[in-house]
Amino acid sequence: MKLVVQVKLLPTPEQAAALEATLRECNQAADLVARTAFTTGITREYDLRKQTYATLKERGLGAQAAQHVIKKVADAYTTLKANLRAGNLGPPTSPRRIRAENKPIAFRPHAAQPYDDRCLSWQLQAGTVSIWTTAGRLRGVAFICSDQQWAMLSAHRRGESDLVLRDGRWFLIATCDLPDVPLAEPDGFLGVDLGIANIATTAEGTRHTGRGLNAVRHRNRELRRRLQAKKTKSAKRLLKRRRRKEARFAADTNHVIAKRIVTEAERTGRGIALEDLHGIRERVRLRKPQRVTLHSWSFHQLGSFIAYKARRAGIALVYVDPAHTSQQCSVCGHTGRANRPGQARFCCTSCGFAEHADVNAARNIASRGVAGWAVSHAA
Repeated sequence: MKLVVQVKLLPTPEQAAALEATLRECNQAADLVARTAFTTGITREYDLRKQTYATLKERGLGAQAAQHVIKKVADAYTTLKANLRAGNLGPPTSPRRIRAENKPIAFRPHAAQPYDDRCLSWQLQAGTVSIWTTAGRLRGVAFICSDQQWAMLSAHRRGESDLVLRDGRWFLIATCDLPDVPLAEPDGFLGVDLGIANIATTAEGTRHTGRGLNAVRHRNRELRRRLQAKKTKSAKRLLKRRRRKEARFAADTNHVIAKRIVTEAERTGRGIALEDLHGIRERVRLRKPQRVTLHSWSFHQLGSFIAYKARRAGIALVYVDPAHTSQQCSVCGHTGRANRPGQARFCCTSCGFAEHADVNAARNIASRGVAGWAVSHAA
């Protein structure tokens, strides 16, 4: 399995200037390649290389940098086509889709640039890297990371690394290829119900409440609204400084929850069953005050964290149909809207079973996980 390790670079002012000039030049070259791909209709990497490689070399890019720029553009058009096929940019008549189809892809001046081992080398013992720039090879660029990250880099780093400039700070995001852990045969499944009031609820009754996270988001939303209304320079500086703060807080919360769920499954020898919530934003219809809460709900991120942590631990993971899990009785199987008189209450109108609604849903997810695993591994 592949994981990424992010390390922070500590370049001198001269080194930082060379790195910034390199990003600008590479992304200007990427814009040129993207315009060529748009006008000619050629988006395959090999064919695009025939059209643009010589031009990029004339601009002063190195051979590897030029090929990475071409590959970056080809990958961007592949992603665009996939989004168009999946309908992620709306129906064919939507303004957003029309704009995406009728102009070439553009790259930010400081967009990330990939490097391979020919133009980037790591000196882990010294804590430095040697990296190609348009001004020549920079040697002895210092970096810092945790002991765990250092061990991961020294044992498993493979493939490309991305140079990133974010909020005035430099990072290298390195790809690590870890050996696959054999999948253990699960002794049952731990059902996990994802929600807004409770971010995650397990079939054992453990509820990871979303009250704190929702309060932080509401407070940040109100602060952004007031600062945007002021339109002063100091307000804009504060808005810029607070960028991504809420996203980092939400990601940390999701990491903690995912780790606890995977640890519980590993301790009890069970697999994990999750709801398949793909496309929920398009399916669910809510009143306007509730839409902000739904669209800021990072359930996909939490699910991806649980998935990769479970894979690292060799724990089975299955996705089940989420339909009516909150209305179905986990004891007798009776399904009906009347079974759920409130957001947190579940009371079966058939057998009288009562439980917290999210716990009942998690138990239904766990039973569907057992059935899904049995069907997929029947052979």
